[in-house]
Amino acid sequence: MATEHDGRSAVRAVPFEIHVPDAELDDLAARLRATRWAPEAGNEDWKYGATGEFLRELVDGWLAFDWRAQEKKINELPHFRADFDGTPIHFVHQRGKGPAPLPLILSHGWPWTFWDWSEVVGPLTDPAAYGGDPADAFDVVVPSMPGFAFSSPLTEKPVTVRWIAELWDQLMTDVLGYPRYGAVGGDWGEVVTTELDRVARDHLAGLYLSTAPTTLIGGMQTLKPEEYAPDEAGWFDHTQQMMRTILSHGHVHILDPQTLAWALNDSPVGLAAWLMERRRAWSDCSGDLSSTYSTEFLLTTISLYWFTHSFGSSVRVYADATAAIADGTEHVETPVGVGVFPADVFLVPRERVAAAANLQHWSVQPKGGHFAPAEQPQAVVEELRTFFRPLRLGG
Repeated sequence: MATEHDGRSAVRAVPFEIHVPDAELDDLAARLRATRWAPEAGNEDWKYGATGEFLRELVDGWLAFDWRAQEKKINELPHFRADFDGTPIHFVHQRGKGPAPLPLILSHGWPWTFWDWSEVVGPLTDPAAYGGDPADAFDVVVPSMPGFAFSSPLTEKPVTVRWIAELWDQLMTDVLGYPRYGAVGGDWGEVVTTELDRVARDHLAGLYLSTAPTTLIGGMQTLKPEEYAPDEAGWFDHTQQMMRTILSHGHVHILDPQTLAWALNDSPVGLAAWLMERRRAWSDCSGDLSSTYSTEFLLTTISLYWFTHSFGSSVRVYADATAAIADGTEHVETPVGVGVFPADVFLVPRERVAAAANLQHWSVQPKGGHFAPAEQPQAVVEELRTFFRPLRLGG
């Protein structure tokens, strides 16, 4: 479908099939076999970062990984691409099975991919097939963020949160024809989802945030321990302890993303180490990724970055958008729901969020971390059904 709206040029979405060339598969295998392993001492507990033991096991699994079989599985979802003035945007668009499916756009962050949402697409679009009520069905749209995976390569245009939010609204309204929709996001997806209130408030049914809504409160640096309620005891200390895991990658992504890209675009093991260290630190896995994720999932995530040569473009958002993020002083009028997952990087007091937004749903989950839809997909599905149920008809 292609339409024009508010003077914006018409954009057409076309079906897209994922197919990595054989030459890319062969090149990856050759690079993995030729890995020049770094010297390592005293790092058995990940004190200095990803361990050689973990990475060697990962490489063995990667060499045995049947990408073609996984590619076929990924292609079972309906994929599309659309060109927005030179920026390619890849997205999954799965229509719902129910009396009146609500359109819903799910936004990921870094080091996520669109595949982090893969386990929730089925239950959200076809509730009856999973024991749910068809009245809770959604039309689900899962875009790859600009610069991520198949939403690449990027142009010279700065990757700002405002620009991404405007793209998402254009995708939902102009390209897909939805006059009203809900939005969900985690990590950078949370920031973009919040920004939608500023650029497309009249089109929104509600906003659900699966990671701490840091932009709503004007940044984590504004928080004080006394702002946390008694039932939020320990949240401030947890956030302070987790801060170092953010600073270690955040500074280089903001200041020198292209310098890092030269290394990680050339070394699959280096890329895996950078991505998996963060996945381990920010997941509710007690230091053991295999307790939360399948090897297939982890290798799919790394492979999507590797085969699309998109690490460098995926972190452009840090350099381009960080200085331009809204300061949290503008009240968010769209109904907001927040899911608090206890192992998330930041844990924000409820009252600060309620003061900054039209907070209509707040849920503290027993398990889960920063990658909630991949870690606890059923919990996220139930959250979205519950939050959006009273908002479907404009409530």
